Amino acid sequence: MPRKLSIRIDGQYLYASEGQTILEAAYANGKPIPALCYMKGLAAVGACRLCLVEVSGVNRLLPACTTAVQEGVSVITESEKLTRYRRIALELLLSERNHYCAVCVSNGHCELQALATRLGVVSVRYPYAYPKLSVDATHPRFVLDHNRCILCTRCVRVCSDVEGAHVWDIMSRGVNARLVCELEQAWGQAASCTSCGKCVQACPTGALAEKGLAVEEMAKRNENISQLALHRGANR
Repeated sequence: MPRKLSIRIDGQYLYASEGQTILEAAYANGKPIPALCYMKGLAAVGACRLCLVEVSGVNRLLPACTTAVQEGVSVITESEKLTRYRRIALELLLSERNHYCAVCVSNGHCELQALATRLGVVSVRYPYAYPKLSVDATHPRFVLDHNRCILCTRCVRVCSDVEGAHVWDIMSRGVNARLVCELEQAWGQAASCTSCGKCVQACPTGALAEKGLAVEEMAKRNENISQLALHRGANR
C-alpha cells in the first residue's frame, strides 16, 4: 500500500500517494492543470511544457507530469507567471505548424483549441513557420495530417505500450521533427498496423482522424484508451 504524503497545492493541504506525480495528485483532488502530451495510463514524457508549476524551494518551473510529489512540498498551479508561460508555449505550438481551426476535422473537439480558449490566446505574437507538410491518406480507415501534429507522442506511446504494435515514432529534431510510420513508410503500407484506431482516439488535435466522419462526429474517446492502459498496467 503506497504511503500517504501531506502536500499543499495552491494553499490547500491535501494527501497524495507516494509515487504519484504532482499532476496526478492535482487531478486526483479536482485541480486541473493544463497539459497536452499527458494522458492517463501512459508514461509521462513532459513534451508540451504546459503543465509547468511553481514548487517551493526550486528556482525554476517544473513539469508537473514528471515531477514526483514529496512530503511537505508546496506547489502553485495557477499564477500570473504560469499563465504567461503557458500562453507562450501555446503560441509557439500554433506558429510551428498550420493550424486552421475553421477547416479542421476536429474543430470544436480539439484539446489545443480548447486550451487556447481557456488561457485567452486570441493571437500569436511569433511569426508563423508555414511549413509545407504532407497529408497521408493511404490508410483505408484513417488519415494523418502533419499540419495539425503537435508532436505530443501520445500516438507513439499508446501504439507501443497499449497495442504493442510500435507503428509510430518521431524522426529528426527541432523544427524538422516529424511523426513517422514504420521508418517513414506510408501508413497504408504499414505491416505492423492493426487498424485498432487507438492512436486516433489518443490524438489531442486533428492530426490523426477517421475518414468519413463529419466535424460533430470527431469527438475523441481517449478516456476509454486510458482505462485500457491502466488495466494493462495493473496486469503486468
